[in-house]
Amino acid sequence: MLLVPAVLLLAFLFVPLLGLVLGTTVDDVRRALGSELLGPAIGLSLITTLVSLVVIVLLGTPLAWLLARGGGRTLRAVETLVELPVVVPPAVVGVALLLAFGRQGLFSRWFLPAGGSLALTTTAVVLAQIFVAAPFYVLSARSALREVDDELLLVAQSFGASATAVFFRVGVPLARPGLIAGALLAWARALGEFGATLMFAGNLSGRTQTLPLAIYAALESDLGTARVLSALLVGLAFALLLGVRSWLNGGSRLFGGARA
Repeated sequence: MLLVPAVLLLAFLFVPLLGLVLGTTVDDVRRALGSELLGPAIGLSLITTLVSLVVIVLLGTPLAWLLARGGGRTLRAVETLVELPVVVPPAVVGVALLLAFGRQGLFSRWFLPAGGSLALTTTAVVLAQIFVAAPFYVLSARSALREVDDELLLVAQSFGASATAVFFRVGVPLARPGLIAGALLAWARALGEFGATLMFAGNLSGRTQTLPLAIYAALESDLGTARVLSALLVGLAFALLLGVRSWLNGGSRLFGGARA
């Protein structure tokens, strides 16, 4: 009885992706490979998402540690704030970034004292990706760091290790599989970011046009090229999700061994 609704939902999720792949022809692939959209979009996507990921990991890991080891109303409020970008519509995110860092933005003069705007720049692409992808890393890292045995942390402290040393030498190594899984999730989200980037950074080829925006541009003139680029993006996302599952499985074994 339960199998029927489960199969219906799985079919609904799978059939559009299957149609995307099966509808792609050799001519579509040939035109996509020769398209002037492909190279710059892939290059820009890789560069901006990697920069975004580095920033997210460097800033997000300490935040995840504080959320994992602390408590109280303040940290619960912070946790809610971290989760907020997951549910806020991308268009709203784009408008918020524009009002904060655009030409007349509240904080634009902090970054560009001589005047100007971060909007319609490659930096705007990175900022949009960080905003939408950071929660995926922080929340995953928080869960992984919570799995670290408190007794191991206490032992390290009893040997005179500082709080910073405990974080880097005990917490991070033991939570590494979960941290890597979170980083892969964040990278996948940044790679697929569209709405906030379009609103804040625009769709300028070679400057702000990432792979999702190239798909949007291709839809206006060549459906076949858009189909190939979409299939490429789905394939990358699928590979990243497989990597997440692999690292999480490894993390479960590592945490189990640590407790034993």
